[in-house]
Amino acid sequence: MTKPHPLIVFSDDWGRHPSSCQHLIRHMLPHRPVTWINTIGTRPLRLDLATLQRGFGKLRSWYWPAPGTNTERKSPDAQLPRQPVVLSPKMWPSFRSRFGRKLNRKLLTSCLRSIADSGPAPIIVTTLPLLADLVGQVRAKCWVYYCVDDFSVWPGLDGRTLRDLEAEFVPKIDLAIAVGETLQAHLATLGKSSHLLTHGVDLEFWSHPIVGPLPASLKQIANLERPLIVFWGVIDRRTDENFVRHLSEHLDAGTILFVGPQQDPDAALLRLPRVTILPAIPYADLPALAALTDVFIAPYADLPVTRAMQPLKLKEYIATGKPVVVRKLPATAEWADCADVVDTPEAFTAAVLERLRVGVTGEQRKARQRIDGENWASKAAQFERWIDGVEAH
Repeated sequence: MTKPHPLIVFSDDWGRHPSSCQHLIRHMLPHRPVTWINTIGTRPLRLDLATLQRGFGKLRSWYWPAPGTNTERKSPDAQLPRQPVVLSPKMWPSFRSRFGRKLNRKLLTSCLRSIADSGPAPIIVTTLPLLADLVGQVRAKCWVYYCVDDFSVWPGLDGRTLRDLEAEFVPKIDLAIAVGETLQAHLATLGKSSHLLTHGVDLEFWSHPIVGPLPASLKQIANLERPLIVFWGVIDRRTDENFVRHLSEHLDAGTILFVGPQQDPDAALLRLPRVTILPAIPYADLPALAALTDVFIAPYADLPVTRAMQPLKLKEYIATGKPVVVRKLPATAEWADCADVVDTPEAFTAAVLERLRVGVTGEQRKARQRIDGENWASKAAQFERWIDGVEAH
């Protein structure tokens, strides 16, 4: 049997948060060697606390890596035996200037060549268009763009630079895989057709939370006023403050809880009555949080970035069996039979209050059976069929 080509994956920091790319790669690790390259350079340089913290974190990973770099917190796929080789190559923290691009091309080419030249030609996969200057400079079986978001419109990122890099990168690649139809249409404007691979979910992890004492990360949550209306994920400008405000004004009891890292959210959101915002908790503790939750919400604003995204949390919410109320967007509209999908603050509030009163409807429960076919293992297998099917250069 022919051994699969090794992978070099260029993406978000391994183990930092459970991205779709990390879910896919975990299922390939038992039978395919993987080198994971942690990235940098997607945010404009600023003298603010978040940038300084991220910068110091990168410096620490370069010069003082913690013992056990290739380990991570418990995840839904923790039983999978192998970990990738994780590298954090030194990089200039921006691709905007000609100097930055030239320097990063030199640094990354040197790093990738040392891996790519040591065995069979690798398949190089990236979720970011930062490799525009590397195609053709490094030995590879093929170059794959796993398009998970339109980062040119993502809050806080260097949109202009990412847009320019993507316009250069996409025509050079061998294969594109997009997580949503909006992103497929976006890639088509750049002259590239793509495969569609929507996000998966680990049903066992979400539908069977671990029984036992409440995790330490949830102690303060257990004391909040019930019912609990919960959002978990990055808390930023993608949240529609009007939706949350309308709900808070019409909620007689309970807590609207946001759990996750803050990335410059609307300041008005932080001041709303009945709204509590807490830091991110370990991924392994999220099913325990789900057990405490009465209704899950995703009150996204209707923006270019949200119309392009495919939120991982939607299928996770549905897999818990709890009521779900979300903003109507291209990625959520197709799940309107499984959750309440709304497009106004008034409809959002009405749906949350109704779910608090009666829970998941029988029709929604029946419709949710189709999520059984959305597991990450089958998504990873399809991803591999596509990348392995590309003819070698």
